[in-house]
Amino acid sequence: MIKVGDTHVLCTASLEERVPPFLRNSGKGWVTAEYGMLPRSTGSRMRREASAGKQGGRTVEIQRLIGRSLRAGIDLVGLGERQITVDCDVIQADGGTRCAAITGGWVALRLAVNKLLKAGDVTTDPLLDPVAAVSCGIYAGQPVLDLDYPEDSEAGVDGNFVLCGPKLIEVQMSAEGSTFTRDQMNELMDLADKGVSELVAAQLKATA
Repeated sequence: MIKVGDTHVLCTASLEERVPPFLRNSGKGWVTAEYGMLPRSTGSRMRREASAGKQGGRTVEIQRLIGRSLRAGIDLVGLGERQITVDCDVIQADGGTRCAAITGGWVALRLAVNKLLKAGDVTTDPLLDPVAAVSCGIYAGQPVLDLDYPEDSEAGVDGNFVLCGPKLIEVQMSAEGSTFTRDQMNELMDLADKGVSELVAAQLKATA
């Protein structure tokens, strides 16, 4: 369970001794993710996507982001031909759910890989560096780290930053009724570095 302010996400990692068809006999493993929000994770009840018969576009986008972010931090050859599925279920939402899911998802992935190492199923650690994500934005003219829902709703600029160690995996930035300069973007990047370093410290403590 990762709690970032009032955003709470339950993350689990499930190991299967198989890979998707496109990876059979390749010597590579796979990491994928699924994401969902409980109906009352928000202020007013959301309809369950299962009752609608399909996932929404936002859900599909977020779980693809989680999956590719976590894959960027693992040696898939070192994992061997097995798949780890990371499930991220939002219990309570107050902004930044995708970032919390990525950060908590890595902890679940780390614990799953630790079990493989302990059992001797993999001989070298396939995880490279911790993967963590944080939101930053410009709210009321000021750069803000880890936007909550009211801030995110009114931010002139907001972005999500996903890092693996010192390297970027993905940056999603957009102007929301405002524009931003290169200097402001760099300022948000610096904030993201600060936030991710704190998250990584918490990740390492949780998996020590």
